[in-house]
Amino acid sequence: MGQKIIRFSDLTGKHAENDGDLVRIVVRQHPDLEDDPVEIEALAGELTAVKQLALDVVTIELHHPDADQPETVVMEAEAFNRLASAAPMAEVLRGAKRVTRSIPSQAVAPAGARERVNYASLEHAGRPHKGRTTDAEKQLVQQHLEEINERLADEGIRTIDLGNAEHVARYGLEALAQERGATIA
Repeated sequence: MGQKIIRFSDLTGKHAENDGDLVRIVVRQHPDLEDDPVEIEALAGELTAVKQLALDVVTIELHHPDADQPETVVMEAEAFNRLASAAPMAEVLRGAKRVTRSIPSQAVAPAGARERVNYASLEHAGRPHKGRTTDAEKQLVQQHLEEINERLADEGIRTIDLGNAEHVARYGLEALAQERGATIA
């Protein structure tokens, strides 16, 4: 027995004739967003005005000497550029010191201070972890297996193998493994 998945735009509810018609949208910040970023899909034609409506913004961090954490501010690029009075902002930025990105080590943070990882997000789904695999994580892995495996490989983490019985069971990939003719060991 086969399965057919019918996909719709999250914005308008219109049917997507094929997966190539859909654009994945990750919403990172929104006044109604409660926690981590979320993912929605829309038909490409529904997004034609997005670039025209987009604002030129700058995201900056203010590191005050008396604060433990930086303050993040998002503002229009034009307003930010007006702050530079000695030289044009482009010149100021070209001559500025580069910031090296560092990944905070979890080993350094005390156990109680560690942030909980949301494995039901596309950013973390499929990573090896102890505990129960939620239905939301399973669904993400089932729908985005190639993308997740590509991310895991880029991070140097084991990928999800449709031939691995433990992986198939953990993420509910039985139908996908059968569909792709994988031999489960």
